[in-house]
Amino acid sequence: MSRDYYEILKVSRDADGDAIKKAYRKLAMKYHPDRNKGDAGAAEHFKEATEAYDVLMDRDKRAAYDQFGHAGVDSGMGGGPGGGFGGGGDFGDIFGDIFG
Repeated sequence: MSRDYYEILKVSRDADGDAIKKAYRKLAMKYHPDRNKGDAGAAEHFKEATEAYDVLMDRDKRAAYDQFGHAGVDSGMGGGPGGGFGGGGDFGDIFGDIFG
């Protein structure tokens, strides 16, 4: 993926965690696969938003992304703290808030 994470979530570069979480929740509600069965486009939007949220909510990943762009957090390049995305992100709490 090469789209800007801030653009995906429609937040400013100085957005705080609450603004990022709110923006992600809005997109998650709109594009969640359970609400858009069979819509590959919605599933892709959901995947992009989740990836952007994962990076921007992690202080170290966000710093690497801000400094180096996608190369700073791309697991294939070995860059960034934690080496990219498999770092144990737990979305259970946010999905519980969204979907009860």
